[in-house]
Amino acid sequence: MSEMDLEAARAALRAHTPAALLELPEGQWLDAKTAPYELRDPHGVEELAKDVAAFANGGGGIIVVGIATRLEHGREILDKVSTVDRVSVDLDQWRKLIRQHITPAPRGTSVEWSDDRQGACVLYIDIPAQDPGCLFVVAAPVGKKGAPRTDTVAVPVREADGTHWLPRTELQRLLSNGVAASGMPTAQALAELLRKAVAQRQPEAGPQIGQGLPSRRQEIREAYEQLRTTGLGRPIGEAYARGPAAIQEFTGGEGQPGWVLCLVGGRAPVAVSQPVWQAIRAAGQDRAGGHPLAVVGYPVPGADRANHHGPWAVPPDAPSVDLDGGSWGAGQLVRSGRDVWRWDPAERLGFVMSRYSRNWTAQQPAPQLRLRALVTWPWANTTGLQIAPGKRQDLERTLPHSTLAGAVTLLSQRRGVELPAAHWDRGPWRNTPTAVSYTSTIMAPDGSRALSAAVMMSVEDTVVTCADVLIEDTSAWAAMLPGDAGTRLGLDEVQALLLAAWESAAKTLPDAIVDPARMRWSAPPTTELRLSAEGPHDQPSPGLGSLIDLEALGPGEDGVRPEMAVTITRSPTMHREERQAVLRRALVHMARHFGYVWAEEELL
Repeated sequence: MSEMDLEAARAALRAHTPAALLELPEGQWLDAKTAPYELRDPHGVEELAKDVAAFANGGGGIIVVGIATRLEHGREILDKVSTVDRVSVDLDQWRKLIRQHITPAPRGTSVEWSDDRQGACVLYIDIPAQDPGCLFVVAAPVGKKGAPRTDTVAVPVREADGTHWLPRTELQRLLSNGVAASGMPTAQALAELLRKAVAQRQPEAGPQIGQGLPSRRQEIREAYEQLRTTGLGRPIGEAYARGPAAIQEFTGGEGQPGWVLCLVGGRAPVAVSQPVWQAIRAAGQDRAGGHPLAVVGYPVPGADRANHHGPWAVPPDAPSVDLDGGSWGAGQLVRSGRDVWRWDPAERLGFVMSRYSRNWTAQQPAPQLRLRALVTWPWANTTGLQIAPGKRQDLERTLPHSTLAGAVTLLSQRRGVELPAAHWDRGPWRNTPTAVSYTSTIMAPDGSRALSAAVMMSVEDTVVTCADVLIEDTSAWAAMLPGDAGTRLGLDEVQALLLAAWESAAKTLPDAIVDPARMRWSAPPTTELRLSAEGPHDQPSPGLGSLIDLEALGPGEDGVRPEMAVTITRSPTMHREERQAVLRRALVHMARHFGYVWAEEELL
C-alpha cells in the first residue's frame, strides 16, 4: 500500500506536514506509536532503545509518535494524527536515553517535532543508515529500575513491520561463526552474519512482481518485463489497487531513485520515477477527502508520444507529466526552474458558472451593459491571507495607469473625446484586510454616470478577483461625445475591454496578496467572462445587440439575448499574447453556444 519512500517521509515531517504519512503501512522503515514512550517506567526505556537500535541495524528508518494505526488485511496502517502534548515530552531526555542505552550510539539520530497549521503535532525519531560494519546492541531487557546492565547484550532487529529480539540460538551461532571466521567476534564479522541471519528469517524471495493483485499479476509481470530496461529493480512492496490503477513500487539502480509501475486499463503501462510520483501525489493532497490520485489522475502520454502506443517511462529529470482520470480532469504537472512542481489544468471551455458569478452586481441604478472577468483561485492553505497596507497602496497607485483604465479611456478617444479613467475611489463594496473594491467613474456634466471601471477582490474561504467595465448610461455618455459618434460597441472593443478586465483580475489584483506562481491548487481555477445587458430592474432587459454590434458573428438571434457567458478552466497566469488567443477561442465557443453558429476566430 505504501506510496512514499523513506526520504519522502523524512521530507514531509521536516516540512511539518505529518498528515502526509497517513495511509502508509508500517514496514521495514516506518513504525508508528499513538502515544509517547513512558520513560518513567524501565520497560518504556527498554522499548525506546530496542526500537531505535532495530532501525539502526536494519538500514535506518523513522519512528513517528502521535499517529494511531488501524489493522487492515493483517497490516498496521497509519490512520489518524492523535497529537502529542509538547509539555509532556522532554526531547533532550529522549536523546540522552538513546545515547546511554544503545551501544554504540547511532550516529545522526535526531528527535524532533513536526506540527502543521491545523494544530496536529507529532514527535519523530529519525535514524539514518549507519556504517554497514557496525552492530548495535542494547542491554538484555530486565524491566527493573536502576542503571542498565553492562554484562548482558541483546540485538534488536526490524522484520517487516515488527521489531524483535534476535533469538539466543542465533546469537550463539553468530558468535561461533564469528570466532571461526576471524579468530575473535569482531563487530564487523557479527554485523555481516547478523544481516545474513535476518535475511534467512525473511520470506525467501521477498515481495514478488504482481503479488497482492492476483487478478492483474500477469499484466503487471508483462509490463515489468517491457520496462525493466528503464532501471526497475526488485519489488519493495506488494502491488495494490488505487482506483482504476494497479500500482507496485520497485527499487532503482545503485544510487538511483526507485520506480513506481502504474497500469490503468486501456492505457499503455508507465514506469514513473519515485520523486515524480511523489510530486503527483503531493499535487492532490490538499483536496479535502479522497485519495490524491483520485483527484489529479494518473500519467498519460503527452503530445510528444502521440505516435507511440507502447509502455513508456517518466524519468526523474522529466520537466512535466500529463495527467488524466481524476476528478479535476485533464492537467499537467510542470517542474519550475526552482525544481518545484505545480499542477495546472488543461484548457477546457464550458458554461458552468461559479457561485461567485453574481457577486458585486447589486448596485443601483443597474448599468445598461456589464463586461466582466471573474477569476476563482482555489488555492490550498489560504489561512491568514490578507491585503497588507503597503500592497493596497501599491494597488491604488497602479490602477490609474492600468490596462483596464487605458481600455476604458480609449473607448471615448476612439469617438473623438478625451474622457480618462484616471481617478479611482474606494468602494462601493467592502474594503477590509480581506476585501478590495475600487471604482473609476466618468460623470456627465449633469452629474449622471456615463462609464465606469471597477475591480473587486475577496480573500476569504476562496480567493475571488473581478474586474468590470460598465456602460452606465448610453445617453449620458452620448451627451459627452461629438454629435455623430455612436455608443454601440464593436466586437474589437469588447475584446479589448474583456482582455483588460481579465488581466486586471488575473494579475493586478492577486499580486496584492501573493505570488500566484508559488501557490498550489485545491481545485481547478476558473475564469468567467460575461456580457450582460441589465438596465433598471423594473424594466425588460435590452438585448445585447442594441449595445454591441454582433453582426460580425454572422446570423444569430438578432441580439435579443440579454446575456452571454463562458467559463475557462485553465491557470489564469499567462502571457498577454497567450491570453489574447485563449480569449478569442472562448468568445467563439460562447457565441456558437448562444446561437451564432457561424462564428469563427477570424471574425474577431
